Formats: sequence, C-alpha cells, structure tokens
Amino acid sequence: MVTSLHVLTVLAPDFEELEVVAPIDLMRRAGIKVCIAATGTTREVKGRNNLILLADTLLADVINDSFDCLFLPGGPAVAHLRQDLRIVGLIQTYSKANLWIAAICAAPVLLNDAGLLTGKRFTAHPSVVTQLPPFSDSSAVVIDGKLITSRGAGTAIAFGLSLVENLLSAEKAKEIALSIRY
Repeated sequence: MVTSLHVLTVLAPDFEELEVVAPIDLMRRAGIKVCIAATGTTREVKGRNNLILLADTLLADVINDSFDCLFLPGGPAVAHLRQDLRIVGLIQTYSKANLWIAAICAAPVLLNDAGLLTGKRFTAHPSVVTQLPPFSDSSAVVIDGKLITSRGAGTAIAFGLSLVENLLSAEKAKEIALSIRY
C-alpha cells in the first residue's frame, strides 16, 4: 500500500551509491513515495563508484513542492551540495516547517552549514567530524527530534529502516526488515 508520505532525495554527482539505493529501496518497499531529484541539468547522475542513477526529476523542478522528509545522501557528493546555494535554504525550510530531515555519512555537514546541529545529538562519518560540533555518538543511527543521522554506507540499511520506522511505524519497519532477512 502506498502512503501519502513523500520524501525528497537530493542527488548530486559522486553520491555514495549504497547510501542512496538502500534507504530508497526500503522506503519504497514500505509504500513511501520517494522523489529522486538531481541537482544538475540532467537526470543522469554518476555515483562515486561510477554507477549511474536516473533521477525522477531535476531539483529545480520540485524545489518548491511539498514533501514530508528531506533525505541527503553522503559521500563525495556533499562537496557538490555545499557549493549549491539552494541546499542550505532547503534544509532550513524543512527545519522551520518541523519536517523530517535525514542525512547520512558526510551529509550532516550540510545540516551544520544550515545551523541545525548545535545542541543536537547526531552522528556522521569519521572523516567529517572536524567539520562538526563536538559529538561522541558512534551509533549507526541517531535521532534527535526530526533529525535522523547515520554514519555511512555500512549503516545504510539500518538508516533506511529507521526512516521507515519514524515516517510510518515500528511494525512496518519490522515487516520490511523481515522481508529482506535483515
């Protein structure tokens, strides 16, 4: 059953493939509508390991649309996202509207750029800790209010299931976990 929940996934060149595919797959299995929006001028986006994904649309075409959650994958793509002036504003818009924001790997740096991490619990990939406020949470997934953060590619399934749990229910997350033999 498809829910009325909509997640916007921002896809930039050099994204970490596992961090994109695993959470999106799990959310779609749960019936959540996920819109993959490419930041550039083409829907084809190449990941860090040369896998090419075809986004559903361009970010420019949906940036003002309504979604329930903003999902920011990590990897080297975060450097591209930091240069895109739309991203910090998008994050701040979701935060002000008290909507879910999910970031994995290096993407919590974007949350910090938007001023959201001060006083919050979060996690991130060890490679970016010097760019973030001090934290000591090495959990696979950390939730603080409407922020969901995760450590990296190795935590992508746990992160995706956490998105399903928080956007839908613990029961749905357990159902999906069982179906993939997690």
